[in-house]
Amino acid sequence: MEIAFALDTFYAVMAGALVMFMAAGFTMLEAGLVQKKDVSEIVTKNIGLYSIACIMYLVCGFMVMYPGDATIISGVLPEFSLASLGLSTSLANEDIGIPYGMAYSQQADFFFQVVFVATAMSIVSGAVAGRMKLVPFFLFAVVLTGVIYPIQGYWNWGEGFLNQIGYSDYAGSGTVHLCGAAAALAVALVLGARNGKYAADGTSLPMPGSNIPMAALGVWILWLGWFGFNGGSELAIASEGSAIAVSQVFLNTNMAACGGVVTAIFLSLILTGKMDVTMAMNGAIAGLVAITANPLDPSAGVAVLIGASGGALVYFSILFFDKRLKIDDPVGAISAHGIVGILGVMVVPFSNDASFVIQFIGVVSIASFTFIASLITILVINKFLPIRASDEEQYEGLDKSEIGVEAYPEF
Repeated sequence: MEIAFALDTFYAVMAGALVMFMAAGFTMLEAGLVQKKDVSEIVTKNIGLYSIACIMYLVCGFMVMYPGDATIISGVLPEFSLASLGLSTSLANEDIGIPYGMAYSQQADFFFQVVFVATAMSIVSGAVAGRMKLVPFFLFAVVLTGVIYPIQGYWNWGEGFLNQIGYSDYAGSGTVHLCGAAAALAVALVLGARNGKYAADGTSLPMPGSNIPMAALGVWILWLGWFGFNGGSELAIASEGSAIAVSQVFLNTNMAACGGVVTAIFLSLILTGKMDVTMAMNGAIAGLVAITANPLDPSAGVAVLIGASGGALVYFSILFFDKRLKIDDPVGAISAHGIVGILGVMVVPFSNDASFVIQFIGVVSIASFTFIASLITILVINKFLPIRASDEEQYEGLDKSEIGVEAYPEF
């Protein structure tokens, strides 16, 4: 029993560490796909949002999302506990993890959960890159990670109404990725496009990134971190059954990403005559997002098909948002995490006994709540603190106006 508890705790912590490393992936991906004059701001934003997400989830997010599991926030607010809210808990330090049936420590559970919160906020970061001021962004991060994400997370993983009606989302195609993308869409709509992104007639103009190898490194880091994202969501590895399940999740996660890459590359080749590297990178992320809602039940071959569907969908979605809707998304985050997140949730019934109707209810609930709550939040913030960098600030680069340190001073 103690050996199994220790092994499962260690696995949860290491899986969380892999997911935490995805923060570096998002940072490199965004830094590589924005212009050189905005790179330091991107790095600062990602380090800041991760830290804010962790603090807000400690202060209130975890208790909102898992009200039956939370206990005193040791060393931060010593008088604040569930009892002060009229809720009960029997959790004592010496019994950590056991009272609510967990096979690993509560500290490991918190750490594994909090890095998911940061992932959702990182999605917003990519979609608003190049024109949003830092202070309003961080204020939005406080609300999203402390309130909005935990509320909809409770509906699924905290045994809320989606869980009770049979909604199935293994590792968060909806709960994490669709949530982050819906928030990103709300902010991007209020923020507007980067200066120079669209011509007077509405034509989308290219704004090449600063460093494609850096962006590719970000994708590789995300790909690696996703093994913790999906594999860690099995929440156990000490038994033969759980070890086999984790192995299947790893296999399917990898194969789905491969399917997404190959599909995006060949679509680009067929339609443009060129193999667009940015589409290849988004194809990998799309494949990973698509399999996240159910990486356990499909066979490896089916996982390739699911990932390929994500790779195809993200290709056309990115073009649609950019050229038709005129929504500026420098990294394709809304498409890769949102549109493909919906796909991931909706293909679950093909592999298990989930209901298409209930899955659709989950999609609508998560997307609509997050979008509306995020839209209200960003409008309120913008009322008191303008969220958009001025034309001059964008022209000179946010590194100068927001950070004071240029990533590429020779530029």
